[in-house]
Amino acid sequence: MTMTNDDAPIIPARTVGLDRRGFLAGAGLAGAALGAGSVVTAAPAGAQESKPSEAAKAAGPAEPAAFAYEGKDSGLTGLGDRPLVAETPAHLLDDDTTPIAKFFIRCNGQIPEPAADRDAWSLTIDGEVEAPLTLSLKELRERFTPRTFRMVLECGGNGRSSFQPPARGNQWTNGGAGCAEWTGIPLGEVLRAAKVKPSARYTAHHGADPHLSGDAKKESLSRGMPIAKAMDAHNLLVFAMNGEPLPNIHGGPLRLLVPGWPGSLSHKWLTRITLRDREHDGQGMTGHSYRLPERPLVPGSKGDGVPFRILESMPVRAVTTSPANGTRLPTGAHDLDLRGAAWGGDIPIARVEVSIDGGQTWTEATIAPLKNRYDWHRWTARIKLPSDGYYEVFARATDVHGRTQPTLATNWNPQGYGGNAQHRIAILVG
Repeated sequence: MTMTNDDAPIIPARTVGLDRRGFLAGAGLAGAALGAGSVVTAAPAGAQESKPSEAAKAAGPAEPAAFAYEGKDSGLTGLGDRPLVAETPAHLLDDDTTPIAKFFIRCNGQIPEPAADRDAWSLTIDGEVEAPLTLSLKELRERFTPRTFRMVLECGGNGRSSFQPPARGNQWTNGGAGCAEWTGIPLGEVLRAAKVKPSARYTAHHGADPHLSGDAKKESLSRGMPIAKAMDAHNLLVFAMNGEPLPNIHGGPLRLLVPGWPGSLSHKWLTRITLRDREHDGQGMTGHSYRLPERPLVPGSKGDGVPFRILESMPVRAVTTSPANGTRLPTGAHDLDLRGAAWGGDIPIARVEVSIDGGQTWTEATIAPLKNRYDWHRWTARIKLPSDGYYEVFARATDVHGRTQPTLATNWNPQGYGGNAQHRIAILVG
């Protein structure tokens, strides 16, 4: 059966973190012939969940344009054209390992032309080191032993759309994250080969992506991290993604992968890492960029006079990936099977819970073990629905320190970092 506009459930305006259209995808809700336990995905649900790109706006509100980029799933949600930004709707995060086609896109400048000779791509390590290095990708692979880890990469602004009033920046829901198999050289081994000086305090990352203005004197982004984090054994100089050469759109032929912290540290098209004797002050390191207030702000204020700290470990988060938001199940389908993913920056996940009564009661999910640190937990749960009807299903994760996701995004800040409100989906039975 097909669900029309007339019989689509009406979503109350109190929906957390999304507007009414975003929550059930409004007129975009699609249906199919249903059997017990089958799912109707909200196509194109993601296109209504975030601030649309210019292409989506041009297509008109009734039928947002499918995302179009070579090698990418058309179900991604375009958030911006310049620079190119696209997120992954929750139902497309249902794979244990996120396929390249479904992986989110975050650019900060222009997209460079693909490298003519991947092996010749070079990386320089300089600054506060005794033995500066410049190595081609071929030399890196020959000199050091590659490692492969399945790890979450997450945009620092993931969850921004849950803040009220809206904060500046791309209005990510929960789709600025993915979990791929990354293959590369451990960054710490390369830094040790360069003989880090005791004076080194911070890294500074540089890449080949031109500034949007085209001004060669400006960098599109240049962030860095403390040396202690840089030495984490899971940080990789990545040249392969899910067993394939790292695609250009994801920073190929060489990118940095720093799991657990904002994705902006995982510099794409990486050309140089400079070690500094002080906190890095490059593009994206000053002002309110990737920073959180040290005391609560009045929502909507500028934060003048309030100290800010750099965002480091990303907050705890769980998403429901199946059923999709807007699913309609047949009459009598009261055994609701749920699955999803959960992760928490540097901090391990302790549990995932789901609720169908607005958080009055919670059911604990079963979480699968990790393949390695910084992997996401896949989780499953079964809930017995009391009757046919309309339900909103909440999901929340809690880390080993007892920090759990709030119902509403807290700690409002001008750039909208750290938003991790509980994910919720709508389903209709009967």
